[in-house]
Amino acid sequence: MPASPNQIRAQFDELKIGDRVEVEHVVTVGQKSWTAKTCGTVVRVERRRHGMHVQRGRDDQVFSDAVLLEQPDGELTAVTMDEFTAIRHV
Repeated sequence: MPASPNQIRAQFDELKIGDRVEVEHVVTVGQKSWTAKTCGTVVRVERRRHGMHVQRGRDDQVFSDAVLLEQPDGELTAVTMDEFTAIRHV
């Protein structure tokens, strides 16, 4: 069962640089869905401003919460939070 937006926001707000976490999210393409897990150390948490692929007003702002993780091999991975994302401290 997906977490509520408040639970997801609380998990995101609790993250600190250096935390070891496992991020689990549901990926859906067409009619297929699967769960993907990413483990790593939190390098940065941020609220990213971005545009959408539709015509919008100039003052219409869209944001996404993102976590930048460093994996054990040094690879950096950015995960964008949504209603299908869960964070667990390891």
